[in-house]
Amino acid sequence: MNIIIIEDEKPSARRLQRMLAELQIEAHTMLHSVEESIDWFQNNEHPDLIFLDIQLSDGLSFEIFETIDINSAVIFTTAYDEYALQAFKLNSIDYLLKPIDEDDLAKAVSKYKNRAPKQQSVTLDFNDIKKLLVNPIEREYKKRFSVKVGQHLKLVNIDDIECFYSENKGTYAYTSEGRNYLLDTTLEQLEDELEPHKFFRISRKFYVNINAINDMVSYTNSRLQIKLNTFNEQEVIVARERVKDFKEWLS
Repeated sequence: MNIIIIEDEKPSARRLQRMLAELQIEAHTMLHSVEESIDWFQNNEHPDLIFLDIQLSDGLSFEIFETIDINSAVIFTTAYDEYALQAFKLNSIDYLLKPIDEDDLAKAVSKYKNRAPKQQSVTLDFNDIKKLLVNPIEREYKKRFSVKVGQHLKLVNIDDIECFYSENKGTYAYTSEGRNYLLDTTLEQLEDELEPHKFFRISRKFYVNINAINDMVSYTNSRLQIKLNTFNEQEVIVARERVKDFKEWLS
């Protein structure tokens, strides 16, 4: 299977390449702009499948299809679910919301593999997409949490939270004031609610706020230990398989 990745953020492209490798799929070619992609398609055999970011550094990736007649199957990657759900009138295989989840990626690849050959072509209708992209809908992330304190409800601003963590089947928010609050949610549900530039899931147990990181030190088994501004109730460790992505996220 011949696969290429079109993504302007090189760390994201490399992460997707590694995730595909874990599924025993190799993506040797990575393109990072509309111009580079058009040139590549003009001079190379078209792939079976394209992982395509919507917004590239020099324009919308749809411009590639307006210039080149491409019949490859497409899996779109986007940070905006509104684009995928409201604006796509496409014969694409699937779309993946960023940050891409391993299980969602595996399902999208399986969907492609199980598709009949005659369904592999792509037909694009750009009109509604372009109308939306002229005035894009900003994705809303959580700005505050409502927590119960005794018989009272308290509002906790997202910027005051140093980390989220799970313990004894509960999910807690720890604030810069040194307070723990039990939340009515899970870390998995938080993935769609937290601003990805501010919060990173370093392990199955922890999400950390980039603005709360005070220090980082090497730890056993190629891991990292995070020192937060005030949280000291337990060790905050970046899982070994998350270290590389964590370092890319920091930059």
